[in-house]
Amino acid sequence: MERLVDLLNEYESKYNRRAFIKEDPICVPHRFDKKQDIEIAGFIAAIFAWGLRKTIINKSSDFLSRMGESPHEFILNHSPEERLVFSDFVHRTFQPVDAYTFVEFLQNHYRKYDSLEMAFTQHLSPGDESVKDALSQFHMYFLNTSGAMKRTMKHVATPARKSTCKRLNMFLRWMVRKDDRGVDFGLWKDISPTQLCIPLDVHVERVARNLHLLKRKSIDWQSVMEIMDELKKIDSRDPVKYDFALFGMSLEGRF
Repeated sequence: MERLVDLLNEYESKYNRRAFIKEDPICVPHRFDKKQDIEIAGFIAAIFAWGLRKTIINKSSDFLSRMGESPHEFILNHSPEERLVFSDFVHRTFQPVDAYTFVEFLQNHYRKYDSLEMAFTQHLSPGDESVKDALSQFHMYFLNTSGAMKRTMKHVATPARKSTCKRLNMFLRWMVRKDDRGVDFGLWKDISPTQLCIPLDVHVERVARNLHLLKRKSIDWQSVMEIMDELKKIDSRDPVKYDFALFGMSLEGRF
């Protein structure tokens, strides 16, 4: 156990630093200063976060550039006709119709609430072990707020369908975690770092298995919780900081 802790701390320290930002999708929200702009940019970058990191950054930048200097101002004030600025936007399976729906969701939400945090915390209690229920309810909230078609909802994962919810968990890490390293934003206060969950994909899964943090054969929500149980034994207050370590080891091909 001591060797594992030392290894995780070594890689967490190596990758949880500002030099990490420029080549990671988190660089996209770091271009903004206004809270709501950071939220919107982070949400889009996280939703687009599958595939090569360079492509994710470029596509997120393209999407946001179509909103002008302030994504929040565009979201609040644009007309349905102005959504046609996304008429030729494509990122893998994310098509213009999905872009229209996401922008409509954001507009409907921000015209009612000052922060995107409310979309995740409406059904979260301080005593909840994790953000599982919050993510499930966010899925339904997105559907009800946007009137999304089934094809668009595949971009909004939910634990209710056993998804690992990798992209949403990554977004929540960005918004909730706060330390003195300058990577994560720590903007949101109503979700505890102890409730966050690891953004699990096939790369992090491989490292987790090699470190004996995961034994479950499937990659699903239960796998996420199994890893979290192990990480909480090491740091119960901020277990998701080890996302930096697991990702860093996968990036280096350590396992």
